[in-house]
Amino acid sequence: MLEDQTTAASAAPWPAAYPQGYAVVDVETTGLSRNDRIISAAVYRLDAQGEVEDHWYTLVNPERDPGPVWIHGLTNDVLEGAPLFKDIAEEFAARLDGRVLVAHNAVFDWSMIAREYARAESTAPVRQRLCTIALSKELGLPLPNHKLESLAAHFGVVQRNAHHALDDARVLAEAFRPSLRAAASGGVRLPLLECRPLTEWTDGAARIGRQGSAPSSSTPYGGGGSWRPSRKRPACPYPNPGRYEPGKPLKQGMRVAFSGDTSVDRQLLEDRAVEAGLHIATSLSRLTSLLVTNDPDSYTSKAVKAKQFGTPVIDEAAFGQLLRDVAPASDG
Repeated sequence: MLEDQTTAASAAPWPAAYPQGYAVVDVETTGLSRNDRIISAAVYRLDAQGEVEDHWYTLVNPERDPGPVWIHGLTNDVLEGAPLFKDIAEEFAARLDGRVLVAHNAVFDWSMIAREYARAESTAPVRQRLCTIALSKELGLPLPNHKLESLAAHFGVVQRNAHHALDDARVLAEAFRPSLRAAASGGVRLPLLECRPLTEWTDGAARIGRQGSAPSSSTPYGGGGSWRPSRKRPACPYPNPGRYEPGKPLKQGMRVAFSGDTSVDRQLLEDRAVEAGLHIATSLSRLTSLLVTNDPDSYTSKAVKAKQFGTPVIDEAAFGQLLRDVAPASDG
C-alpha cells in the first residue's frame, strides 16, 4: 500500500500549496517545563518532496543540571565543554530559515527552541510547524499510540539510538518522507500551524509580542517565573452548545477543561482557546464539552470524572488542530 501511495505521489502533480522545504528537528532537554533547557539539537533539512539535503547536530551546555541522564545519556562531564545556546543560535537558525519545522509533538520542540532564542535575545526564523502526530492522524495511520517508535515501525524505519537527538531526527525524517508523499497523493491538507516567536525574556519569563506582562513575584518554578501572572478571565459571551463531537469542529461557547502537563504553557494555551470563543472550565462536570489531556489514562480528578461522565477526551496536538477552525456560535 505504501509503495502504491509513493508511486501515485510521484506520478501525480505535487500539490502547489505544499511548502518548499522542511527542517526535521529533535531536541533533547533537561526536562519538560518552561524553565528547562536544550542540551542537544539535530536538524535534517529536506527538500519539497521530503528528500534529505543534509543534517546537523550539536551538544548544548545548559548551564544547569542535565536532568534525566538515564533517558538522554548526557552527563555534566559530556556537556561541560559544549557550546552555549547563544553560540550555536546563528547556525541553528540557518538550518531552520525558510523551512517548515517538522517534529514529533512539534509544539514541544518549538516551545523549547523559541524560549532558547528569547534567552539569547533573538528569534528563530520559523513561521510554521508541522507535527508528525497530527499528520499521522490526518492520514489515518493505524498506530497503536503516538510514540515515535510506533510511527517508525509502521514505515519500517529502524531506531538505533532512541533519545539521541541525531538518531531521533533521522528516524523522523525517514518516516516523514512517506507520510508526506502519502498526503500528496491523497490531496491531504498538511496540518501546518503558526509559530509565534517569543520576543522578550525578563527574569526567566518570556513574553510573546505585546501580550506578555511582568512575571509574578511569587512563583513555584525555582525563581524562573511564569510567562504571565494568573488573572481572572472575562465570562465567555457564548452559550454552551453542548459536548464536542469527534470529527466535527469545536464551537464557540464550548466548555473546555485541561488536565496534566501541556507542552505549550497552560496560560498561553488557554488564551488561544479564549480568543477562539471557548469557555475555560476550571473543573469538570456533566456540562463540560471536552477534556484536553496528554495522559488520558492518568488518575487526575478531571480524567476520572471524564470517564464517569463520558466526556470526550483529546490530546493537546489534536486540540491545537481544532483551534484553527472553531465554528461560530449559533444565533439565538
